[in-house]
Amino acid sequence: LMASGATSRSEDEESLAGQKRGSAQASGAIPKRRSSSRFIKRKKFDDELVESSLAKSSSRAKGAGGVEPGRCSGSEPSSSEKKKVSKSVSAPIAPSPVPTPGLAKRMKKSKQPLQVTKDLGRWKPADDLLLINAVLQTNDLTSVHLGVKFSCRFNLREIQERWYALLYDPIISKLACQAMRQLHPEAIAAIQSKVLFSKAEEQLLNKVGSTSQPTLDTFQELLHKHPDVFYPSRTAKALQLHWQLMKQYYLLDDQTVQPLPKGDQVLNFSDAEDMLDDSKLNSLLPSSPELTVADRRQKREIRQLEQELHKWQVLVDSITGESS
Repeated sequence: LMASGATSRSEDEESLAGQKRGSAQASGAIPKRRSSSRFIKRKKFDDELVESSLAKSSSRAKGAGGVEPGRCSGSEPSSSEKKKVSKSVSAPIAPSPVPTPGLAKRMKKSKQPLQVTKDLGRWKPADDLLLINAVLQTNDLTSVHLGVKFSCRFNLREIQERWYALLYDPIISKLACQAMRQLHPEAIAAIQSKVLFSKAEEQLLNKVGSTSQPTLDTFQELLHKHPDVFYPSRTAKALQLHWQLMKQYYLLDDQTVQPLPKGDQVLNFSDAEDMLDDSKLNSLLPSSPELTVADRRQKREIRQLEQELHKWQVLVDSITGESS
């Protein structure tokens, strides 16, 4: 009887297990494998290796589903983990319109080199060095625009924008400083010789009289007396040339400006040219192209002679000792 009862119980258990398997297959759910909770490592069979790899890949694919990638398929999650999973699944993640910081950095990096290369295309390192020295001497961007000859013809707005970029743009100023450091010493000396004269330097040159005949020793003595006023690259020859220009344009203290012409009297050819009316001249002059070319050539020669007249006058004054 005991044997028959055991066999009937086993048959009942097998029938129940078969019914459970059939219901599980009908519903499409994978039955859970029973695993021991003992801490004993054993080798896995081939089918177990395939099932564990499938479970790991499915958990990685879920990602935000809350399943940890390292958990075996047979182990059941705890109640706290179930709560976390349910919370993460119930709360939908809203897409953020703000781009990621990595994308923003990439966008900034892609935009900046275009502007830098655009600015560096026209502004050479020699132009930057000339601009910096001229501004430090005069403290006036308008004077720099009028008195400094750059490699390109920049207008006042471009000079202002470049100066502000050298002051406040870290990328442009860094690149400009690196390029200026690579200039040859002879090129740097040539740029420094073209630096504009400051007002303090011209005030010291004004004290040299126009009637006197200063030599190079006179200007060398000025350099020794006022080393803090004059630019470090100034030479006695450069001071003498600038003093001659000031004398030519009547800018010295003991000189007086010539009075304006009265009546038909004119001072030079350019003043007479300004007084002419071009509309009246067109009706009087012949329309021959040869005559117009000859007339243009003669005017050019007259202008060249007027420009050379002041130089010859300075030479005659230095020889005779008298100012005409």
